[in-house]
Amino acid sequence: MDGVVADFDKAATEHPDYGKKGFRPDLTIDFAKLEPIEGAIESVNELVKEGHEVLFASTAPWDYPQSWAQKRIWIAKYFPKMRKKLIITARKDLLIGDILIDDHAWNGAKDFKGQWFHFGQNGMDWKYIMETIKCIMDVDKKWK
Repeated sequence: MDGVVADFDKAATEHPDYGKKGFRPDLTIDFAKLEPIEGAIESVNELVKEGHEVLFASTAPWDYPQSWAQKRIWIAKYFPKMRKKLIITARKDLLIGDILIDDHAWNGAKDFKGQWFHFGQNGMDWKYIMETIKCIMDVDKKWK
């Protein structure tokens, strides 16, 4: 969720304590107030419209449990019909699906059994991801 649909990095770098020794943005930032990442809202809505099942997987800071509720509030604000589609987990490798879009290899993302898109790396933004998913779907249709 953070770093893929919600702009955690922007909130961290704009925080008044950014750069100070000991600053932990993951224990400070109100996740409910994060701005969406460019193209995220439109892309997720398009995937849902096309019939894809979209779930939000997020690893919340375990020492900041209020972040779990904040993430749920964020989803309800930007995707009101998907408010029950949030999974809080530190083991994304245990998730079942075709595609995982995550900004870090941590918490099992690199060991996900389907296709892992490393969001934010090598130009992998929402435009790139949507084009790639459309290509995969087109190839899949041709082979059926």
